[in-house]
Amino acid sequence: MRLVPSRLQLSRRVVRSHLGAEDRIRVFLLLLTLAIAPSMVNDASAQVPALPEGAATHWVVDHPEEIIGYLLFDPATVERRLPPTLRFITIEELATGGVAWAMEYLVESPIHGHWGVSFFEIVQMQTFTINGHAPQWPDNGAVALWVARVASSDSTTELGPGVPLLTLEFWIPDSLYAVEMRAQEHYATYGDVRLHQDSGGKWWGSVDIDGLSVAAECTPIGFAVGGAGSRGMQAFFPPHSSTVTSIVRVAFAGHREQRCDEDSSWQFHGSHPLTGVVALGPSTFQFGYDLIGGAYRMKLTMPYRFKGMR
Repeated sequence: MRLVPSRLQLSRRVVRSHLGAEDRIRVFLLLLTLAIAPSMVNDASAQVPALPEGAATHWVVDHPEEIIGYLLFDPATVERRLPPTLRFITIEELATGGVAWAMEYLVESPIHGHWGVSFFEIVQMQTFTINGHAPQWPDNGAVALWVARVASSDSTTELGPGVPLLTLEFWIPDSLYAVEMRAQEHYATYGDVRLHQDSGGKWWGSVDIDGLSVAAECTPIGFAVGGAGSRGMQAFFPPHSSTVTSIVRVAFAGHREQRCDEDSSWQFHGSHPLTGVVALGPSTFQFGYDLIGGAYRMKLTMPYRFKGMR
């Protein structure tokens, strides 16, 4: 059945309709700032950064290929997934801090100031192992995840190394492996996730679970940016509704990105909170990096205070 344009897809058309080529490139670079740039530095001789000691697991990913969409969302739709120790970073907060796209967005949609910022990706990789064990992949099997930018709800509490992200969803098409991941303190649930590239170079992604159907397409264009000099760290916090209590910290290097062409799209259908998101500019195709990670017991720290301070 042919999917009709979703609210998200229509919103992307509105964004494109008043942006010229130079503006689209500018928005693309700003989108990288939203999800990737805060966790990356450039160094011509960069290698995967060392993780902190004390990881309970060893996660390895290499040769990934992924399509990523940048999404704005209403926090009320996922409030049960937000741990009390975290808060969502909002569009208004970014605008107040001088982020150009956030300032421009609020001019057009001022009622969305309290909305959060996130990204959704469908990723396929040659290697995906936790403690040396890999999933059983179906044909074109892939992983899908939806994560949001967050910060500590208490300004006196430090979240540790890595850009903090809340894992709203993590789907993998191997139900037994999803159970195993949760047992090892990596949040995941089952979902039928697929990703493949056709003979014309276009990437097609899909996710099917109860209450949600996702269809995505992306034709990468232009020069790839990033490469050997890009590296960074991220910290993935589990949703409050999960039995998982550990933080998964990851380190990566070699990230490369291309933007998707104007005909690329994301479509979300069903009753899931993703059906209410708004897309922010073009999607991206990302590839080429190496990633290591591990689960760490959740231990948030208080900055040092001088005696007598309250």
